[in-house]
Amino acid sequence: MASVQFEGVVKRFGAVTVVDRLDLEVHDGEFLVVVGPSGCGKSTLLRLLAGLESPDEGRISIGGRIVNDLAPRDRDIAMVFQSYALYPHLTVRRNLAFGLEMRRVPRAEIAARVGRAALLLGLEELLERRPAQLSGGQRQRVAVGRAIVREPSVFLFDEPLSNLDASLRVQMRSDLSALQRRLATTAVYVTHDQVEAMTMGDRVAVLDGGRLQQVAPPQEIYDRPANLFVARFIGTPKMNLLPVTLAEDGACLRAEDRLLSLPARFTGHSLPALGPPGRALVLGFRPEAATVVSAVSAVSAAPGERSATLRVEVDFLEHLGHETLVHASYGGERVIAKVAPRQAPAAGEKVDLALDMEAIHLFDPQTALRIAE
Repeated sequence: MASVQFEGVVKRFGAVTVVDRLDLEVHDGEFLVVVGPSGCGKSTLLRLLAGLESPDEGRISIGGRIVNDLAPRDRDIAMVFQSYALYPHLTVRRNLAFGLEMRRVPRAEIAARVGRAALLLGLEELLERRPAQLSGGQRQRVAVGRAIVREPSVFLFDEPLSNLDASLRVQMRSDLSALQRRLATTAVYVTHDQVEAMTMGDRVAVLDGGRLQQVAPPQEIYDRPANLFVARFIGTPKMNLLPVTLAEDGACLRAEDRLLSLPARFTGHSLPALGPPGRALVLGFRPEAATVVSAVSAVSAAPGERSATLRVEVDFLEHLGHETLVHASYGGERVIAKVAPRQAPAAGEKVDLALDMEAIHLFDPQTALRIAE
């Protein structure tokens, strides 16, 4: 096992900076998931760690040893690719053994390692088959097994589940997580799928534009996003974000014709003021923090009244069986609420959404950073 460290790492392709001053540590035995949109630099990060690319600036170390100038074969890593990269003419047994044979590992040791990997991954009955005779999930297990037999210090996974169908992805997520815990080997797993990131990682590193936006345990990423990008990217559906201003008393937010009372965690006497009256802020709340409380009657509430509700017009409903997503409009912005199927309003209806103000977030629109309570 080994820790991994990126210190001020920069990688450019021509005039484009793909990884920008990256500082990141992966703890010994940790399963770190790197997530972000296409082109954010996550695959380049993995290739830098594997030695398939060289950094233009900064240092990369594995187990305390700087590896900038080491060849991939000397880094004690094993990589699982998106495409499986199996040899089609070799049996599963030979695919598992091939890398060890190239390293001239003794035959008895090869047989022992292949046997352990096959048992661990349920491949015993498939050892004499060729890749064309395997399902997608079986091929993926062989690709993982080929990495396991290497017994590396660090596993690298480059979107290994993206070629599988939905049900297989769910199963393989569970299998890979359990396998990594059993082996207790450091793992860096790259994906664009936030569900994979949230369900598999001990910690999640969110990248955008080659820069690290936040690294934290999955629940902390969800509950306390560091900035507007993380708030938008993590969560299905994504967080609702609305422009608001700070009211004159400093204890309320002005949203259209409503005043939303701020919870004490933002207004306590020991906390710094949020700013001058009229300061622009971004209000964030998850769909589960908004509840449909009533249909609006012909008699509207008085403008400027203090409440914890927003008046919205329902655009359409997304029925998911166990819950319904209410997509609605508020002041030109789209908001989403989660409701029980039998509590869903009708499309075109005007309703009040009650907000759980204890669950809201505030962001600075200038810096995009989350405002700490």
